[in-house]
Amino acid sequence: MLITSILSAIGNNNSIYPLIVRDCGIEVPAKIILTYNQNKKESKEVAKLAARERFLDEYSVSAVWLGGIPLVGKIIDYFIRKKGFNPDINLKLFKNNSIQNIDENIKNFKGKVPDYIIDELIKVKNNKAFYEKLLAGKFIASTAIPILFMGVILPKLIFASSAKKIEKLKAKEAKNKDSFSLSKESIKNSIDFINDKKISFKGNWISVAANFSTVDKMFVTDGGYAAGRIATARNKDEAIDVGFKMTGMMFLNFIAPKYIEKFLNSVFNVDLDPLMLGDKSFIEAVKNNELKLPETGSEKVILNFIDNNPDSIFVKFAQKFNKIKLLESGVRDPRYYVDTQGLAKFSNDIKKFVKNAKLDKSIQNYAAKSKIIKSVNILTNITLSSALLAYGLPKAQFAFRRLVTGSDLEPGLAPAKKVL
Repeated sequence: MLITSILSAIGNNNSIYPLIVRDCGIEVPAKIILTYNQNKKESKEVAKLAARERFLDEYSVSAVWLGGIPLVGKIIDYFIRKKGFNPDINLKLFKNNSIQNIDENIKNFKGKVPDYIIDELIKVKNNKAFYEKLLAGKFIASTAIPILFMGVILPKLIFASSAKKIEKLKAKEAKNKDSFSLSKESIKNSIDFINDKKISFKGNWISVAANFSTVDKMFVTDGGYAAGRIATARNKDEAIDVGFKMTGMMFLNFIAPKYIEKFLNSVFNVDLDPLMLGDKSFIEAVKNNELKLPETGSEKVILNFIDNNPDSIFVKFAQKFNKIKLLESGVRDPRYYVDTQGLAKFSNDIKKFVKNAKLDKSIQNYAAKSKIIKSVNILTNITLSSALLAYGLPKAQFAFRRLVTGSDLEPGLAPAKKVL
């Protein structure tokens, strides 16, 4: 069951777990080795510096990327609570075209949930503008701070450290006419620290950004991180090189795995999570025609089903997979917005499984085969996306670098080009 739980976690491309596996476990170690091997073709000394920079850079970024964003969010949540607001209240509840809007939830859940929950909703309703500003501040802080560190401060610290080592190498190889060097301008830029910058946003973005998941914030952060790295590059070639790498990383981390998952699911006709496919109560309910599901995918039908069937298998797994949130009493938490479209798809996936399972001689065997197929799909996705990140992208970057610079060396560490 532990293995199934792990596969379920790393198979969820909307969570940070597959990112942790790809980033820390596979991608970074492979990139360090490839970086060293690529640079040593021309200079072992540059190769050592390049591998060192890659090691410091990648693992520092991973620590901030995977831990810093949630940490900053929790710190801001603490201050929002100090202001008397619950930061978990979803701004989508102010959508007037939804039956989940805040007025309806206050009216429908009064007496069904503890009074403090209704009081929290009322306070947000009466102070919407101020609450929006608090959540906007949370979004900016939890993305801008990591962007500032990963995209500006960290590279400058690493560049400054490398510049010192390069100066030592220059002194050591002073008698060698072919020794490489960095220009004074490059070294100066490497040790300059950041200037204060103003961040501004326009448009009605708060209600969308405030409800970003950690993974969504990682995507935004990566965009800012890429911009920062390009801006702090030591020369034009390095800026181009970094831009190519960061574009590829963002695509392979956040977009490609979802398309790979969709393709594998369609080819092998398995959509459900391994945890669900291995659940005995679910299989028994399918065998005995006791499985209750929403009749349609409309918002009203989905919400009524959840509220009237809190002990159903559908609701049980919807909560397990963080699609809904129930209070300990089993009542739906009115502070959270339910993605009924996502639940409608979940219901359809279950119906498709039930239909196919009943065509098989043994529902239990069909479920077991489906679980194996889904598990293999997850491992295939992780393996393929990791291989593209850890090997495919660096190799493409090196080829692109040779095309642009005519050298295998890291552009920021390579000898300055002679001006004829």
